[in-house]
Amino acid sequence: MTSHLTPVSAAGRQRRPAIALLAVSCSLALAVTIGGVIGGLRINTTPSEPLGLWRVAPLDRPVQVGDMVFVCPPETDTTLEGFERGYLRSGLCPGGFGPLIKTVTALGGQRIEIAGAITIDGRPIANSNLVSRDGPGRPLHPYEGGTVPSGFVFLHSPFPGSWDSRYFGPVPASGVLGLAKEVLTYAP
Repeated sequence: MTSHLTPVSAAGRQRRPAIALLAVSCSLALAVTIGGVIGGLRINTTPSEPLGLWRVAPLDRPVQVGDMVFVCPPETDTTLEGFERGYLRSGLCPGGFGPLIKTVTALGGQRIEIAGAITIDGRPIANSNLVSRDGPGRPLHPYEGGTVPSGFVFLHSPFPGSWDSRYFGPVPASGVLGLAKEVLTYAP
């Protein structure tokens, strides 16, 4: 009696693990994408806040000073320049930007003064020193200061190299997507 089984070649045996790895990788990428869209998950890859997985939590009240939020920056000349320089990542916000994670430090009607650091209504903001150049040496131009317009927020991050409202000014509160909540993060 002869067997009609065809021997499996070495190349065929090598393809199986590669195909399985590809299938698992694609399934994981799809799960993360769906979790991001449906579950509000986002990955932070910039050092202005801890690196890792964050969640956009619903905000069922008006934004307040001290809220850490996800916010879509408006499409302005300054944000377009920030995008070209790599301060903003690609994402689903209008203009193709990714949302920022920042803390709200001022609301409409509050007075911002810009010098070597920021003061809001005469109160100094910790860790708000300005820098004149970014890492590659390109000039940075600070926001000129003034009263935050109604319906806008002023954003800050204590990270020294953060690109925030110190440079791009107040942003519309309508761009706030929700509160930023850490899920699995790492602060270097």
